[in-house]
Amino acid sequence: MDLLNIDVVRTYGWVLVQGLGNTVLLTMIVIVLAGALAIPLALVRTSSSKIIRLPFEAFVEIIRGTPLILQLFYVYYVLPSAGIQFEPFTAAVVALTINYTAYMSEVYRGGIKSVPLGQWNAAAALGMTPAKVFIRVILPQAFRIVTPTLGNYFIALFKDTALASVVTVNELLYTGNLVSSSSYQYFTVYTLTGILYLIAGFPAALFVRYLEKRAHSTTRRKRPNTPTPMAGTETEGATR
Repeated sequence: MDLLNIDVVRTYGWVLVQGLGNTVLLTMIVIVLAGALAIPLALVRTSSSKIIRLPFEAFVEIIRGTPLILQLFYVYYVLPSAGIQFEPFTAAVVALTINYTAYMSEVYRGGIKSVPLGQWNAAAALGMTPAKVFIRVILPQAFRIVTPTLGNYFIALFKDTALASVVTVNELLYTGNLVSSSSYQYFTVYTLTGILYLIAGFPAALFVRYLEKRAHSTTRRKRPNTPTPMAGTETEGATR
């Protein structure tokens, strides 16, 4: 067995690239669904009513307190016993969406709470309904605050899609397992698999870093400046 077999790269390289395509597709579907579902979940969890809030808090804690791989097993292997059956790719979408919805709802909830209460009061004083206040005033500010964190979750999700291989989703890692088991070129196949993950993930990491810097600079620009009294101002004020 050669340490690095170029023939294997030529033969199976495109197959691994197709697996990467499925990984990216799975990532994009889940991040869109989880990002959308996390907003109402976060809003419900800010409710002052315990009857409304507690069931959703229990859901979030259950999801956050159990491993993602167990949730994948549960959706793919356990739910069919209750008459709910999914194809491997759909099962991965469902499990990953549930998991990331729970985590991202915490991010949104923190962002919503970080918006000053005066923003709510000022918008309400203008006659805006609570729904309009949230959509037009609060949500844009909260989203700007949490964007860097959401970007980090996007990168984490891209790597977590590898767990979908346990339910036979034909993503990058699963494809790499198949190719390595048939060619016995483990070093070549898994090194190429890692390179493909890096090629797709590193630019995303750079983009998230850019968003973090931009959010930080935006926050600094919007911070109110306290004017420093010029020399003699107090004296002039006292003599008027």
